[in-house]
Amino acid sequence: MSKIICIIAGARPNFIKVSPLVREINRRQTSGDRSLECYLVYTGCEDDPTLEPSLFEDLQITRPQYFLGVGSSRLNEITSEVMARFDRFLDDHPVDVVIVVDDLASTMAAAIVTKKRGIRLAHLVAGTRSFNINMPKEINRLVIDALSDYLFTAGVRSTGVATREQSEQSQTFMVGNILMDTLRFNRDRLKKPASLPDIQEGQYIVFTLNRKALLADKDNLSKMILAMTKAAGSVPIVAPLRDYARKELESLEGKLLMISPLSYLEFGWLTAHAKGVITDSGNVAEEATFNGVPCITLNDYTEHQETVTVGSNVLVGEDPERLSEAVTKMVRGSWKHCALPDRWDGRTADRILQILLSND
Repeated sequence: MSKIICIIAGARPNFIKVSPLVREINRRQTSGDRSLECYLVYTGCEDDPTLEPSLFEDLQITRPQYFLGVGSSRLNEITSEVMARFDRFLDDHPVDVVIVVDDLASTMAAAIVTKKRGIRLAHLVAGTRSFNINMPKEINRLVIDALSDYLFTAGVRSTGVATREQSEQSQTFMVGNILMDTLRFNRDRLKKPASLPDIQEGQYIVFTLNRKALLADKDNLSKMILAMTKAAGSVPIVAPLRDYARKELESLEGKLLMISPLSYLEFGWLTAHAKGVITDSGNVAEEATFNGVPCITLNDYTEHQETVTVGSNVLVGEDPERLSEAVTKMVRGSWKHCALPDRWDGRTADRILQILLSND
């Protein structure tokens, strides 16, 4: 009898991380192995504009079979609505294991419902901590890890955290960074952006910005953009930005080459061939380490510490002066030595499925 796995995605980046699991399950079924079945569930709406049609084609997976349809932006509303709708979903779709990923309010909501029903819960990318309890995502991480039966960690630091905090019924497994499965799978499929036909490899910097707290401080953000562009000199800074971030930056000093959001494979090409990356995204910083591309993160901490200790990432916080110094080093080519962290080998999905199959 097959084991039924329900994979929950709460936002676009979650699909990038769970796609290797979906592909591996599909591969096994195609080869005649019926030991696993999979439901892919999105907590959001079917017409979510961030889920561009090319995303699932780029990731080589089908669209989710099920959408819970929660469209609120208020965290407590998201939590309550996802709990109610996922509970009803499980009434009609019995499952053996629920896999949740990362640290969203929707992730926590699905985790709570899962445990209330006595279903085994697996947390993908467990043990990540900012150690700032005032961050909503930190609360989500603590709750999800405390409830989980399987804590799947990406690195040594997160494994140590998960092991120290795990409850009696949970088990910690250092399976590696599943984002690397996706990057390795797509390495030869990346596409040069059609909107940037003249861009030259290694001759530009990529800039991404999503964090609302950073966008809200207009005065300091203006100083950071100006410091960044001055330090870059003649090196263009390409900024693929969504509408809300683009609107905030259009009125600020400092020349950025702002473009519309790219497809997954186009964005992957852009960051892989850049002189450097400046971002507030942990996922983008991980991709930069994988590609060996210098990366500056606009934060004082990272939940992905191995990108700093082993990889190409440097933290500058929201300090314009530190940002300027780091960009100067980036442009000069005087960056630190970096390497790939342990278990960034592209076999994380296989490890996870083997663990789930061998544990009842």
